[in-house]
Amino acid sequence: MGKKRIIKKTTEELVAEREAVDSAVRQAGESAGLAGQGKRRGAIGRAQAHILATWNNTIISITDLRGNVLAQTSAGSIGFSGAKKATPFAASRVAEAVAEKAKRLGISRVSVTVRGIGSGRESAVRSLASHGLDLLSIRDRTPIPHNGPRPPKPRRV
Repeated sequence: MGKKRIIKKTTEELVAEREAVDSAVRQAGESAGLAGQGKRRGAIGRAQAHILATWNNTIISITDLRGNVLAQTSAGSIGFSGAKKATPFAASRVAEAVAEKAKRLGISRVSVTVRGIGSGRESAVRSLASHGLDLLSIRDRTPIPHNGPRPPKPRRV
């Protein structure tokens, strides 16, 4: 099997990686998801936040009450890659970036819908609440199989 190699990063590399993530969050907040939509009139006020937390990624979308997407960000678009995309830290950074976009659009109150069983579920909701959005409701829409497909036959040896 051989020896396992452990790659250790220096503190300078860790600081540089942290700064890159912070700048990506700031850039995502500045873009505000307004491409092709023109200027908005006044504050929207109320919206929906859809959190999709999978084993591999966390995606958060802000929609109006009709379901039209106003802002969207994922852990991959911020700069996380590989297994780091599915961490609670990445989910909180995604929520921070989406909250910045929502504030620029004039959204202050949000109804949250959560789907998936990833590790970033709770941290994303907490981060949305801590970054200035009022949570009106939290709804879990994770699909649950009701019995599912037929199991395979028992193996005969």
